[in-house]
Amino acid sequence: MTPARTFNDEQRARWNGIDGEYWTRQNERLDRTLAPITGPLLAFAAARVGSTIIDVGCGCGATTVELARMVGPSGRVTGIDISEAMLGLAKQRLREYPNTACLLGDAAELGLRDLRAELMVSRFGVMFFGDPVAAFSNLRSGLVPGGRLRFACWRSIHENPWLQIPLEAVYKHAPRLPKPQPEEPGPFAFADPARVTRTLTLAGFTTPSFTPLDVRLDLAAGGGFEEAVFHASQVGPAKRALTGQPDEVRAAAIESIRCSLTPYASTTGVELAAAVWLVAAERTD
Repeated sequence: MTPARTFNDEQRARWNGIDGEYWTRQNERLDRTLAPITGPLLAFAAARVGSTIIDVGCGCGATTVELARMVGPSGRVTGIDISEAMLGLAKQRLREYPNTACLLGDAAELGLRDLRAELMVSRFGVMFFGDPVAAFSNLRSGLVPGGRLRFACWRSIHENPWLQIPLEAVYKHAPRLPKPQPEEPGPFAFADPARVTRTLTLAGFTTPSFTPLDVRLDLAAGGGFEEAVFHASQVGPAKRALTGQPDEVRAAAIESIRCSLTPYASTTGVELAAAVWLVAAERTD
């Protein structure tokens, strides 16, 4: 089995296991947290009335619903995701939109040619491919000639205190994660524009443009401070660093997260900075 296949299988297991369960249970809270990114991404994508769209890594359907509203009854939106639980929730949320469909499977492997979309959108769904060139080549097949690709990906962790601060708190008690290899898939795999440019052009897209988006994310998402502390330990690299650690280590790490987030707490939430690339490219033909 190739490394890419192994990694894709691991992703399938994660998102059909504990990660998918967490995001499904917490979908409303996570949608609120990510709203400062979702709105700008959708504006950046500029979906047109009557167009056909593919939503890559649609998760629980928040972006798919908004895209369906944007294209109207004469358009069509297909959401694809690897998580059966998350896609099941997306289907429920999309019941009132007959112009939508959901496909379960790996975006790197699904047959997409018949969809003939004018636009492909993704909110953080494209950084985890074991072989990103092959994956984007497959995604390209779902677009018509000249079709547009628009997605959001994280910039480096050093530009994302909302993830880095909890992680450094965890590192006071748990071993550091291995340093990612330059081409290793993961949440920050597309932080380097040069790598993204190389990947997309090899996969048959035009040279992409990169628009920086800097926002503040509320880890409390409308809840209290303790919710922010808990959820900071449940996402991103902090969660990875705590996986498999004994209860006493987890408890100490969460206490450190609590201390690290205290300076950011206010009456309106627990807000920390986040940094994103909005990437634009088109299918070449």
